Amino acid sequence: MSEHDAIARFVRESVVEPEHISRARQHARELGAAPVSAAVGAQLAFLAAATGARTIIEVGTGAGVSGLWLLHGAPEATLTTIDSEPEHLAAAREAFQSARVPSTRVRWITGRAAEVLPRMNEAAYDLVLVDADPERVIDYVGHGLRLARPGGTVLVPRVLAGGRVADPVQRDDLTTAYRTLLRETQESPAVVASLAPIGEGLLQLTTVAAA
Repeated sequence: MSEHDAIARFVRESVVEPEHISRARQHARELGAAPVSAAVGAQLAFLAAATGARTIIEVGTGAGVSGLWLLHGAPEATLTTIDSEPEHLAAAREAFQSARVPSTRVRWITGRAAEVLPRMNEAAYDLVLVDADPERVIDYVGHGLRLARPGGTVLVPRVLAGGRVADPVQRDDLTTAYRTLLRETQESPAVVASLAPIGEGLLQLTTVAAA
């Protein structure tokens, strides 16, 4: 095992996931909903707490794992979560109820993000998580940046695509889209961008407030 692999394994194994999130993770796997890793979830919770997020929007509910992590870090925040799969939303609702998350803290939207996001209010959210329809990731991140308030943060997990993005031989459309997203956000003066190598990669973007 290489030093890099040993470090990555240590990081993964050091995360203590709350029991209610572990239950949601198991259900997500049964549904094939592909939850974020516990290490990424812990980072989501940290960022929600560190930014003092009060309004959060999540593109891609899954079975509720990422949403529960976000509210773990910001328990007083309100979460708007979007998913096109009723079965996933039902599982997430059950997970949130089991975790005793007040119903007033969560707004559930059933629908395709491509149709829902253009109708959402601009600059209305402290934190935006984009984790749906990876083939449309660039469009969704564009919407996320529009929805984030000045100084708000947009988070995009899985941007290393299981290592394909780092492999120059890989040139499929999805890998190319992630590389384009990473390059454009690193070069953009409108955001401060950082790529964390946890999980399959977590792109972190904070919008630059106008002077």
